[in-house]
Amino acid sequence: AAAAGAASPADKGRFICIYPAYLNNKKTIAEGRRIPIDKAVENPTSTEIQDVCAAAGLNVLLEKNKMYPREWNRDVQYRGRVRIQLKQDDGNPCLPQFPTRKSVMLYAAETIPKLKTRTQKMGGSDQSLQQGEGGKKGKGKKKK
Repeated sequence: AAAAGAASPADKGRFICIYPAYLNNKKTIAEGRRIPIDKAVENPTSTEIQDVCAAAGLNVLLEKNKMYPREWNRDVQYRGRVRIQLKQDDGNPCLPQFPTRKSVMLYAAETIPKLKTRTQKMGGSDQSLQQGEGGKKGKGKKKK
């Protein structure tokens, strides 16, 4: 039997699925959150997960119209699923810093709040005052 949704038997075991619900601090464990609430993000989108994982060098595939089965909200922003290649053909991790799906989820949840789109949206009134230097500051913080 082939894995559900796999393009070919070859990528059966290597692409994991991450739904935004896994990283959402607005959800309970029963609703699908899979990481501790203090590490989770507010309403992450599949695009954000794709962005941070692709930036980390992972092989990422965005499936825009997939829905998390436990997601009752059918809104576009809650849609989407990210497939990520964790392991190579020989079973070794593609990237040593991501040996497990949990490591990818925690990394994504930690990185999404630092995305430019996030920092601009969430910045309060004080950020608009320091617009000039605000842009420079963000760049220095990136962990490599």
